[in-house]
Amino acid sequence: MIRIIMENIFFFLLPTILYVVWIAFSKDEWDGLRTVVREAPLIRLFFAGAALMFATLIVFSSHTYNSPNDVYVPASVVDGKLEPGHSIHEPDKATPQTVKP
Repeated sequence: MIRIIMENIFFFLLPTILYVVWIAFSKDEWDGLRTVVREAPLIRLFFAGAALMFATLIVFSSHTYNSPNDVYVPASVVDGKLEPGHSIHEPDKATPQTVKP
């Protein structure tokens, strides 16, 4: 879980980091990090970071179309060959409704 949080923070801060690096290498004299951040377009960098973070969340999200009632069959060796894990769809079982007196 901490890895996911760290990745999101990294992608959120990436535009600001790239901006600071760009300013550091494009100017002849380094004014210091405090001056660069004070003069930075922070609102634009904030929105660029948020857009990049949401884009990575969408691109790297896991899409599974399994029902909660599906049964997972783990990977196993059958006749000397490895079969990958998969889900088996089980039809919804009607839960018997109890009648309360």
